[in-house]
Amino acid sequence: MSDEGTWFRIDNTSVASTVRRAADRLAETLGLAEGPAADLSIVVAEMTSNLLKHAVEGSMLLRPVRTAETAGVEVIASDSGPGMADLPRFMRDGHTTSGTLGIGLGAIARRSSWCDMHSVPGKGTTLAVQVWPGAAPEPAWAAGTSRPITGEQISGDGYAIRVAGDRHQVLVSDGLGHGPLAAAASQAAVNAFRHAPAVPPAALVENLHRAMSHTRGAALAIAELDAAAGLVRYAGLGNIAGTIVEGSSRRGMISLPGIAGHQRRQIKEFEYPIGPGAAVVMHSDGVVDRWAPGDYPGLSTVSPVLVAATVLRDAGVRRDDACVLAARLPS
Repeated sequence: MSDEGTWFRIDNTSVASTVRRAADRLAETLGLAEGPAADLSIVVAEMTSNLLKHAVEGSMLLRPVRTAETAGVEVIASDSGPGMADLPRFMRDGHTTSGTLGIGLGAIARRSSWCDMHSVPGKGTTLAVQVWPGAAPEPAWAAGTSRPITGEQISGDGYAIRVAGDRHQVLVSDGLGHGPLAAAASQAAVNAFRHAPAVPPAALVENLHRAMSHTRGAALAIAELDAAAGLVRYAGLGNIAGTIVEGSSRRGMISLPGIAGHQRRQIKEFEYPIGPGAAVVMHSDGVVDRWAPGDYPGLSTVSPVLVAATVLRDAGVRRDDACVLAARLPS
């Protein structure tokens, strides 16, 4: 399993054992001790059970998460089911909507190292949990999710996050086409991004453009969040959507025409004001650009991984690779 993880469609009872075995293998690969591995197994079982009982179009992503010192497992479950209006009530043991014991969400919260959830009645629920060998690290300031086109095992879309000096920067890349060659182009962008010097987004896009000349090329964009200046600096080539989300409103950011690695007329950096608590959301063209923050009350208060997973659930298409990244610096 790669760090991008594996998606499972939770649509029948037989998939429960498949997901649990995959979680056990990942725990073993990462060297999780017996206690955290057992917690992960219970968390996965409860999340799968909840999706089977209550969800519509349920899916689950299982992937490793890492810091410089250690590794854990992240599980993201999303559905288009009935949703929940009162999350604290549903998190208490004993509450149920289907005549069961109602212990699932409470058990998930207790057994995980970190847990966050977003739900809207009539639209569905997204739940993210992490299991670490010790205490969970500080929640990530940025996170992404990607999913391959139906029929492919690997996505040609990619994303990356880095702090270089005092620069908080994020990348989204959409390799041309689909499959391994598209994935190789995005991986080249990610590798160059991670190892590039601490320069502004326009210079960084130029760096990636040169580094990708041996690939089929990609659309890509880089955003830099500067909390001290209250700015987002943004530069991109091709069809990557960049949006600043503040409350129920959103503002688009500009990418210029081109293909990183092959064609570019110019690379230009734009600056946009950003307020405390606002989020930057970026996605490939496998995500339709018609989602509205006002349709998701409370989304501005949850972790970036839930923002990314929720947008992917509702706006991602199955006929293309799809990737969403969300970033928010502490207010």
